Amino acid sequence: MGRVEEKQVREPLERKSCSFERIYFSRGNDAGIYKERLELGRRIFPKVLESIDNDVKNTVFSYIPNTAEVSYFGLLKGCHAYLNKVKTKKIQALGNNPCHDEIAKIMEISPRAEKIAIKDAKLRTFIASDDSRDDLVAHIYDITYGAVRPTDNLVMIDDSIVRGTTLKQSIIRILDRLNPKKIIIVSSAPQIRYPDCYGIDMAKMGDFIAFNAAVQLLKDTKQEHILTTVYDKCKAQAHLSKEEMVNYIQEIYKPFTAEQISVKISELLTPKGTRAKVEIIYQSISDLHSSCPDHKGDWYFTGNYPTPGGVKVVNKAFMNYIEGNNARAY
Repeated sequence: MGRVEEKQVREPLERKSCSFERIYFSRGNDAGIYKERLELGRRIFPKVLESIDNDVKNTVFSYIPNTAEVSYFGLLKGCHAYLNKVKTKKIQALGNNPCHDEIAKIMEISPRAEKIAIKDAKLRTFIASDDSRDDLVAHIYDITYGAVRPTDNLVMIDDSIVRGTTLKQSIIRILDRLNPKKIIIVSSAPQIRYPDCYGIDMAKMGDFIAFNAAVQLLKDTKQEHILTTVYDKCKAQAHLSKEEMVNYIQEIYKPFTAEQISVKISELLTPKGTRAKVEIIYQSISDLHSSCPDHKGDWYFTGNYPTPGGVKVVNKAFMNYIEGNNARAY
């Protein structure tokens, strides 16, 4: 008789399953996905509160597109938790014998949650072809009039912002028709800075609005030489095996904080003639990890690829960008 046995071939690596799949592509009715998206929305609320200067009364909360609905509920949970503290303090300030009507008035304080954007077509611009996307975004959304006042902030949460095409060519323009004083676009995902090579079609550096913002900041601060230096480093290691390669593209982002890049993204994506002030807010890496604790794969956001092949792809993608080659990096 033969003998059957199992032997470990190699030590398992640290689990680095993809967090972006959880945020954008996975089914939202899965229990784990639902919980994570709620948490992503809840955790970003403090940044939103800072952006609206704590003025919840004059702020309308909504979401776009439909895939952002669960993170929107999480954002509202964060708002409710904040308002509960506010209401508690107000009630305590009434003293030992508060009037019923005064308490009732305080208890009515709640977020102004509205359905602002309506998607007319059952299409997703993120996965549309490059040639058709620009035509598609121009007419895909409509808006609800009458819910926003000229004194209001308008907060719209999105699951992620990759290219920003839809925002600039369609969404911000139509939201501005509502005449808010400020439009705040909230991304439940961090800034997407690096390409993928594991199944999601994001392989060109020039497609990422975060990368374009970093490049523009280098130009603004007269640090364009960093682009040349990084290119030379990438070129010098092109003959190496993928296991020996280093992700030098991280050096492009290093001179700037995430907030500085967000400000530049806001500038780049604000259409000419927009009357409202536009601010774009992104999730932090730490809150991403706290929201998706079992899925630490964050290479889109950090450049920390789980396999050497990812480093090879990002180097090739950057060289393609500098050389004006619009081909994918794999």
